[in-house]
Amino acid sequence: MSVSNQVSKPIRQYLPSDFTITTWEALKPFLDLLVAREITSAQNLRKWFQDRSELESVISEDFAWRYIKMTCYTEDLNFRDSYQFFVENIQPEIAPYADTLNKKAIESEFLDTLSTETGYDILIRNIKNEIEIFRENNIPLFTEVSTESQKYGQMIGAMVVEIDGKTITLPQASVMLMDTDREKREAVYFKISKRRLADREALDSLFTKLIGIRNQIALNAGFKNFRDYKFKALARFDYTPKDCYDFHQAISKRVVPLLEVFAVKRKKKLNINELRPWDKAVDLEGRQALHAFNNGQELTVKGIEVFKRIDPFLGQCLETMKEIGHLDLESRPGKAPGGYNYPLAEIGVPFIFMNATSTLRDLVTFMHEGGHAIHSFVTKDLELQDFKSTPSEVAELASMSMELISMDHWDVFFDNSENLNRAKREHLESLIETLPWVALIDKFQHWIYENPEHSEAERRESWRKFFSEFSDPVTDWSGLEDQMNYLWQKQLHLYEVPFYYIEYGMAQLGAIAVWRNYKLNPKAGLESYLKALSLGQLHSIPEIYQAAGIKFDFSESYIGELMDFLKAELSKLI
Repeated sequence: MSVSNQVSKPIRQYLPSDFTITTWEALKPFLDLLVAREITSAQNLRKWFQDRSELESVISEDFAWRYIKMTCYTEDLNFRDSYQFFVENIQPEIAPYADTLNKKAIESEFLDTLSTETGYDILIRNIKNEIEIFRENNIPLFTEVSTESQKYGQMIGAMVVEIDGKTITLPQASVMLMDTDREKREAVYFKISKRRLADREALDSLFTKLIGIRNQIALNAGFKNFRDYKFKALARFDYTPKDCYDFHQAISKRVVPLLEVFAVKRKKKLNINELRPWDKAVDLEGRQALHAFNNGQELTVKGIEVFKRIDPFLGQCLETMKEIGHLDLESRPGKAPGGYNYPLAEIGVPFIFMNATSTLRDLVTFMHEGGHAIHSFVTKDLELQDFKSTPSEVAELASMSMELISMDHWDVFFDNSENLNRAKREHLESLIETLPWVALIDKFQHWIYENPEHSEAERRESWRKFFSEFSDPVTDWSGLEDQMNYLWQKQLHLYEVPFYYIEYGMAQLGAIAVWRNYKLNPKAGLESYLKALSLGQLHSIPEIYQAAGIKFDFSESYIGELMDFLKAELSKLI
């Protein structure tokens, strides 16, 4: 593979080469032409799909840059207004056109000819699904959701604390929870908690409002609750809510017990009477936190080297992103929380955003988002934009597998075997600890949207019940009830992308299986992984997993098998 000419946008076949989205009035004629076009053959229909794809790619990339700039600089009113303009004046106008175009495609007498081709069968299925759930009276509600959910990032991005005379972001402060001085950790924990809790009522109120709007969207579309609507909207054809419940139960039985093992060991090694939340990140041997790199530039250079070692093509992909300024990695005040890889639909070279400080977690995040980026590169030449828009269960398989595949090359960041083994061990333990959190957030969401009229007190009560189910029984939360009651407010997915979270758990299981294959045969394992990613959305989720040489399976027995593999790998890192 090669990344030659990856930064060149394809020559437009439908839109003028210099066209940019400025107003709805400028964009509308191109949609009108698609609506009016006469389709007289299967070849005409294919060209119509290709032209629609080109238009949607340009729209998608325009919106992407507005979002990227807004999250990079949340305090810049121009970027915020630009994003808001699109949400309020462009998106609502596009939505009914999308429905009209979907119906035009489905009503074509030549559709059956294309429906037998790989990829088009999935596309046509998804179009029919979109028609089924579309309601014009939901358009203003989607606008309102976009506007309201944006407030979450602004509120979290504005959260800072003062420590040792310096004003720092919460991600930067969280690094200090790894300090070997227990009193310092406790003080930092309470400063972070106090700042978060200061906005708990505003965040609660915002969430309640979002639940109400989303529930109305579901009712308008003929669903009894937003959960059922969202499963349809996410085109979850390959699993059901029951499968999610099976996932929750399997995690509770096969993974949560490992949390207790970790906690008992931690309490004993730290030689403390009570294991408290501020004791969960510090090194058990009393060593200072692993320092993976010094700044974003070093993370970039060393991260690219890791990708090159796995395969030169992977390194070229990240090098291309660096060269054209598609990396914004360091944490700073006024920057939205979290991290993401944003695909740029027309140019095909994505953008990575994150809030790096210097930690192992930041290193892992770069590998994770880099996996997403590779996914964009290997699907960029597929015929239609829809073929590149993979379901999250596949997208997250790309990213989480890269976290694990990259581990054998982390010596680029850690120059001695002790720190390297420690980094690997911490990551594998973190991976195990994340699975119950994913199950917890997902189960919480199911309850929330099955009971949309619940009170904030009932929400807290349900959170406490679920938190207990997916947490170790060793950590002492006495006197920290408020902190525990509002932990869910840290999860941006609840506010911004509801029900987009269990995919992390499903894909994490898949990633463990990909890594197991890679450990057995690195060349064949990597080839199968990249082959699966290159399929985009040409096939079903189980078929793509099968191409990667793994199973799409949430059973207790399969999860137990993967946990046994992880335990064996951990035993090698002592």
